[in-house]
Amino acid sequence: MERVWITGFTQYDLGIFSQKDPKVRVIKYALNRQAKQLLSDIDDEFWVLTGGQSGIEQWAIETTLTLQAEYPNLKVALMTPYAHFGSNWKQERQDELHQRMQQVDFAGSVSKADYQNPRQMMNYQQFMLNHTDQALIYFDSIAEQAKTHYAHQAIQHYQQQHPDYIERMIDFDRLQDYADEYAEQLND
Repeated sequence: MERVWITGFTQYDLGIFSQKDPKVRVIKYALNRQAKQLLSDIDDEFWVLTGGQSGIEQWAIETTLTLQAEYPNLKVALMTPYAHFGSNWKQERQDELHQRMQQVDFAGSVSKADYQNPRQMMNYQQFMLNHTDQALIYFDSIAEQAKTHYAHQAIQHYQQQHPDYIERMIDFDRLQDYADEYAEQLND
């Protein structure tokens, strides 16, 4: 069994305020390409673990769920850091999160308590690292203020004790490559 943690920028970190933004199609294209690349070498069960944050995490869920018909060994888990995660979001975003939770193969919370302190986020990151073999992170070092910075740091720290743990980073340059590739396909 192989397990990958997919995480990255929120839609707000990327300046995306609508699902109709063309950047969403490019990001989903990139997620699709990355998932297929990971799945191409796996004959065994393959789990994608991600959180419920809007942006990369929810788009990863959408993308991988569409691949399950082609890859029956693909499973998707949505793990939130704490109970009632997202309950303070706008209703539309809450509804999207609840819909994703119903669609995945497994949904749960690392902490059964509501948000209490930042330690829950650290425990969440540790849980994701302990239960995956690699991470696919959409992050760029020029965006140090993004919350994804903390996940990247946690992965790097984890790799010091677990050198076999793989981090695949998709930065802004790589996203631009995917955008160019996507545009070429549209023009063919």
